[in-house]
Amino acid sequence: MSSSSAFRTAIVPAAGLGTRFLPTTKTVPKELLPVVDTPGIELVAAEAAEAGATRLVIVTSPGKDAVVKHFEPQPELEATLEKRGKDALLAKVRRANELIKVETAIQEEAKGLGHAVGCAEGNLDGQDEAVAVLLPDDLVLPTGVLKTMADVRARFGGSVLCAFDIPRAEISAYGVFDVADTDDADVKQVRGMVEKPKAEDAPSTFAAAGRYLLDRAIFDALKRITPGAGGELQLTDAIALLIAEGHPVHVVVHRGGRHDLGNPGGYLRAAVDFALEHPEYGPGLLQWLQGRVGAS
Repeated sequence: MSSSSAFRTAIVPAAGLGTRFLPTTKTVPKELLPVVDTPGIELVAAEAAEAGATRLVIVTSPGKDAVVKHFEPQPELEATLEKRGKDALLAKVRRANELIKVETAIQEEAKGLGHAVGCAEGNLDGQDEAVAVLLPDDLVLPTGVLKTMADVRARFGGSVLCAFDIPRAEISAYGVFDVADTDDADVKQVRGMVEKPKAEDAPSTFAAAGRYLLDRAIFDALKRITPGAGGELQLTDAIALLIAEGHPVHVVVHRGGRHDLGNPGGYLRAAVDFALEHPEYGPGLLQWLQGRVGAS
């Protein structure tokens, strides 16, 4: 495959309960909470489509079908908006459906990220030599890292992950890569990975982010690992198994920003960040924030 078509299928694990957002997530899936006016999962879908994916497999749990419905046409709403001449709103409503083909895989029981990714294997066919995995809690900014990861896979083969360079004092909150240099300062060969090490024990300051470009071999590895941290099947354990067996794994160090939509604090920061960039809401919000902060 060329780098421009290094993958056509993106997997988004979205089966979680969103417990940190309760009671809201009793009825509204966390993935549909809006970042200004666009659900987080639509932003992630747009990122996948921009990188060349033509199919999005959303791994969801039984009864959690609202996430997928967001990507389905809404004929009555669209007809009403069209009749009223609300062209800009009509385009927003249609955008998700037109972005990418969406299908589902069901994770019957929460058994970890590795298990969730494995649930999507049945959606693949012989053309899927590699798949992208995007964690919907992570907004990686600016978009485009998946294209870079595809270029790295085209050069080195194997699997490619995304990493951020984190201050060592904060590194214990992350999965950290043990790496070796390549001829590109922002591309590292992965020799191993350590989950949440003490700062003094961390093998590097390169921490895992929520973007993966995984060779199809990952699905065989997922069948051969045993439950790890939390009694769950960990994706990192499957990647570690591939590394041990000589499968090339590299990371792309992303020098941009990141928002964590998985907790209310991170979600609020993302909403403010996106709103400040919004031509309609940004100026007024900035003025209000300056006054609010100044008054505190």
